[in-house]
Amino acid sequence: MAGEGDSEPGKSFKLLGFLDVQNVPCARESVLYGSLGSLVMGLGHFLATSRVRRSCDVAVGGFICTMLGYWFYCRYNLAQQRIRQRMLKEGMKNRVLFEGSYLDPEKEQTGSERGDS
Repeated sequence: MAGEGDSEPGKSFKLLGFLDVQNVPCARESVLYGSLGSLVMGLGHFLATSRVRRSCDVAVGGFICTMLGYWFYCRYNLAQQRIRQRMLKEGMKNRVLFEGSYLDPEKEQTGSERGDS
């Protein structure tokens, strides 16, 4: 069948033809939270006003706002996490490089602690 080849594990799902939801960080969560925000805002507006067309407009606006809001929040946190990982990796490399030498910060701390007692 033609449909069986479409469900390969390595094949990615592209939303709107360009957003690769599987491989782009934060894309999946943004779409899911956007869908939930759309449902909540559209249904809430419909229950409050009973206007179907206007509620659909509010739902679409809610999807866009919620998705973009969570996208920027998630990408900001991801960038901070990558910066912290880079700093930690660099610190670990420096520790291995300077361990046991006169530039070792721990060696200096232990020497001053012994002098205080």
